[in-house]
Amino acid sequence: MQPDASRTALVFGASGTLGRAFCEALAQRSDFGLLIGTGRNPDAIPDPCEPVVLDVTDADGMAASCQQIRGLTDRLDLVIYCIGLLHDGAHDIQPEKRLEQVDAAAMARQFAVNATAPLLLARDLATLLPRREPCTWAHLSARVGSIGDNHLGGWYSYRASKAAQNMITRTLAIELGRRHRGLACVALHPGTVASPLSAPFRSPDAQGVLSPQASVAHLMKVIDGLDAGSSGRFFAWDGSDIPW
Repeated sequence: MQPDASRTALVFGASGTLGRAFCEALAQRSDFGLLIGTGRNPDAIPDPCEPVVLDVTDADGMAASCQQIRGLTDRLDLVIYCIGLLHDGAHDIQPEKRLEQVDAAAMARQFAVNATAPLLLARDLATLLPRREPCTWAHLSARVGSIGDNHLGGWYSYRASKAAQNMITRTLAIELGRRHRGLACVALHPGTVASPLSAPFRSPDAQGVLSPQASVAHLMKVIDGLDAGSSGRFFAWDGSDIPW
């Protein structure tokens, strides 16, 4: 991306571990004049973001949040969806180790957060993308959402919801690319990151765990290297392609 202070970046999930790291990284750059961050708690959204309250499990509230975003800007140059659900004690959601553990309500909630919400947000906000200039719409996905890379099984609901998100990303890239010629619509795998999402499933001395800041630094290099020819692809934090 070329420096241009008229650009706007939007981070969904700005109060989360990776969302906050993205906001901090973007705040240090000169190529975005406006940074918008969403979260359920506006007090947890870091400065200098323009805060927007958003709960992706509330469809009516999502529509109102999108209207607020439209009131802040008429252009989105970089959109990053950082919201994800793997486990949630309040709703008794844990990754399944066996088929017998699959629960319909838990699976539906993971699909709502990981797949349905980013599609609805794109439906309501994609018209803010520039028609010809370079722009990026990125979904933070996960390697376990790759069908081709699934060699271990398990985690039915999370894998399936992320695979659905990946299909949504690919399909958005095709449709939106017809109207927004400079668009790169991609899925991004941040690696194994030291965060509350991964904490229950990694040992304290696990190798290859990235800090949120290191993961985001790598992902920003990937994002900066994207162009319209990159659209519809699935990239790891190191820039390598992941099979769908």
